[in-house]
Amino acid sequence: MHRPPALPFLPGFNFDSKFDKKDFHKSQIFDKIHDGVYYLAEKPHIPEHSRYLSFHDSGEIHPKPPWLAFDGQRLMFKAYFELNARENCRSNSSIRFVTISFFLEDGTMKVSEPITGNSGLEQGLIVRRQRIAIPDPVQFRHYDVLDLNIGREVKIFGRVYKIIDCDKFTRNFLYRNGIPVPNPIQLGISDPYLEKEDILKKKPQRSLDTRGNFLKYDKKVLRFYGYWDDRDNLYGEVHNLEIHYYLADDTIEIKEILPENSGRDAGPLFLKRSKIPKTFEKIDPIGSGDPFTILNVLGDNRAKSYFLADSLNIGTNAENYYKDQDLTIGGVINVFGRKVVITDLDPFSKDYYGTKYGIDNFTRLKGPLEKCDYDNKMEKFIPPYNGYGSYEDSLGNCFSVTPKAPTVDFTKFYYRDKQGFDSQVLRFQAKMISKIPENAERHFIIRFFLMDNTVAIFELSRRNSGFMRCLFQKRMRALLPGQEVFSSKPPKYYKPNDFYIGACLTLSGFNFQLTSADSYSLSYMEQHPDEFPKANARLIMDNLRELLKPVYKEFKKDLIATLTMEGNLILEFEHFRKTLLRYLAENIIEHEIITIARQYSSRKKREFHSREYIRALVHTEINRFLWTELDRLEEDILHLDRTRTGYLSRNELYTILRGCRIPLNVELLNRMLDILVNDNGQEKIDYRDLLQFLNVKINPVNPVVPVNVKTVLWWTSEKEIDCGTEVELPAFIEDLNLEEKENPISDKYNESSIN
Repeated sequence: MHRPPALPFLPGFNFDSKFDKKDFHKSQIFDKIHDGVYYLAEKPHIPEHSRYLSFHDSGEIHPKPPWLAFDGQRLMFKAYFELNARENCRSNSSIRFVTISFFLEDGTMKVSEPITGNSGLEQGLIVRRQRIAIPDPVQFRHYDVLDLNIGREVKIFGRVYKIIDCDKFTRNFLYRNGIPVPNPIQLGISDPYLEKEDILKKKPQRSLDTRGNFLKYDKKVLRFYGYWDDRDNLYGEVHNLEIHYYLADDTIEIKEILPENSGRDAGPLFLKRSKIPKTFEKIDPIGSGDPFTILNVLGDNRAKSYFLADSLNIGTNAENYYKDQDLTIGGVINVFGRKVVITDLDPFSKDYYGTKYGIDNFTRLKGPLEKCDYDNKMEKFIPPYNGYGSYEDSLGNCFSVTPKAPTVDFTKFYYRDKQGFDSQVLRFQAKMISKIPENAERHFIIRFFLMDNTVAIFELSRRNSGFMRCLFQKRMRALLPGQEVFSSKPPKYYKPNDFYIGACLTLSGFNFQLTSADSYSLSYMEQHPDEFPKANARLIMDNLRELLKPVYKEFKKDLIATLTMEGNLILEFEHFRKTLLRYLAENIIEHEIITIARQYSSRKKREFHSREYIRALVHTEINRFLWTELDRLEEDILHLDRTRTGYLSRNELYTILRGCRIPLNVELLNRMLDILVNDNGQEKIDYRDLLQFLNVKINPVNPVVPVNVKTVLWWTSEKEIDCGTEVELPAFIEDLNLEEKENPISDKYNESSIN
């Protein structure tokens, strides 16, 4: 019969596929009631973990199968069995302890014996894991939980095991199931083999275990000082010794302290690390230090003889070695026939003896020959300087055959090297002091490098002066005047505190006077007042207070006479300078006046070049070199400012401008950034203002004649020193603190103006 073709599953097209079925009988299913009993059922019993749906209520709890409920759980019982004479040929009986394990998941059992070292018995697993049947007369039944308990005897394969104890889990499990568990049985019998303590070991260990001292005293050494007087023998002398006592293993090491140029070779050690016996008669033979003695049992025939360890240690003498309690100040130890006297010990050894033995007297003993008796150091003769190279170079050739380069102070080099805009170089403008009129009009730039205290001089030539604009003296250390050049004594050089405005220096035979300094030098010296006392404002004010105290009233009247009222009482710098020089004369120098003026300056330094003039110079250079990378510059700036704050630091902008190869001189570039910082009034620069400043298409300026930027914009072209244009007189008078009574300056100014 052919199956009808499948119809689409749509209403009106499907019908019962069993319309032609004639047999409607039910299938017979065998279901299991318990082990060995089955019955016919109409439908199969569906277990809990079935892939079919459950027909029971959701709240009904069904028991888990044993293999899942008791997975990994077992009952542990401690038992013993006794070997009879037939099983143990060495004795009439022997007790063997075992562990019986009953696995709850499937009712299997396992019997094992704990392994005992050097027992000579085959131990371990006795009965592997399996279901064990109960012996006759019980048939068709295996051991179960009810058959195992303390005090019961279990017969497994003809051997009887008596249970004497169980673990905590087993006891709790049996209690929960309503099975009482007796107390553990105290075994009154024992294994006779375990009671024998005089059995000789196969490999006796006779060496002492010193691991405890090693862990406690490792790397802890007592150090003593002493001497060995050997002058009684021919060519003998006093040997100064240093004794090391190792607490980890009580060994002693001695080394000799040899004076310089003693004519003796310094050996590695006077005595290598070893134990020193208190009584010494002769050197022990080889093998005397072994932990046990080897006996030859059967003669000299190697083929038939064998060796045996002497368990009684016959003929062994117990050596008495020096310990830490034997080493004290004034004590004499016998070092293999040499008498060594201990005279002193180090601080660690003193703390050790004070803690362990309570000793507090450690008076040093004087030896027969102290170090000062033979340690006569001879002063090395240094030949005078010959004029070739530097003094340090020539000095290095006097101490070794192979010339060595002079050592460099790398620590000073690291801290005083150039770091970003911090050049660590002090620049001063100077003029030459000379009787020749032409030399008196020459001007120079003196640079002092703080990294290595070297000085370089550059001459600033003037038009039609007859002198070149060039390097006057290369970078080198400058000698102080009045020294003998070709001498054995090391020369003295100029230091940083010797350079200040108004100082007269002698460099390379020429006399110079420092007339001004750049702003970086003035700021650096004021930030390090301990190194530069001429720029220490607090020290200068203390000196002024002492010097102006007798003439304070007249000094104050002269200052008030030319005050300018502009909101605050201010004083012109030039009048302030002349007044100080008139009253103090030689007791004050130019640099100290500038430091005080900068300390009490009311305004910032006047800019000699306006913003528009600097912008005109920048546009002139950009147009002259045809630089058109402004868009690229803007991309680099925006790439660095990811958050679009609109501001970047001066260092970052300087790096970007140099990377874009903008055709501006370094002096012009720095002056442009200075103007942008001043206009902004913040630590960072608005780069949008910078881009507008560099844009030659928007708001172009009138072109200017190209100038020498290095000359026009350099600090030497400025007529005034960077010390401010005006001085705040009230702050200066208040810090001077010479007023007898409270009398404000404004009142006196008003009185003087009325008069």
